[in-house]
Amino acid sequence: MSDEASDAGGGDRGSRDVVVPMPLYKTVTVFSTLLAVLGVVGGFVLLDAAVMAGGVIRVAVNAVLSLASLRVSPSVWTTLQPVFAVAGLASIALGAVVYVLGSRFRAEGMGTDGDPATDGTGDPIAKADRPDDESTELE
Repeated sequence: MSDEASDAGGGDRGSRDVVVPMPLYKTVTVFSTLLAVLGVVGGFVLLDAAVMAGGVIRVAVNAVLSLASLRVSPSVWTTLQPVFAVAGLASIALGAVVYVLGSRFRAEGMGTDGDPATDGTGDPIAKADRPDDESTELE
């Protein structure tokens, strides 16, 4: 297998990272985490509506419909249980996918193990932050 094929296949973890400027990194991190959390929490709320008779969604729908003097029959809720369950599982999975994709981004200067941006110890602290004994010996 050639080097091009291994790079395209993503054989190396570092090749999957997307290096972006720091402001974009912060934006992507904040919003992807927010969307992931909302997806997972929303998924559990939907699962709650699918398995419990007094779930948050059922209470809210019944309250809104009661304002209009309407009532949802129990057979409708029984029919909607599988829909809520599938929607809840899909929402949890979507939240996980958003988090995974959002974690692929890194800012310029953030090194990973084996990345030349690190100082060789696997520690991503930049060399500029440490005293450099070699540079003083050469001068």
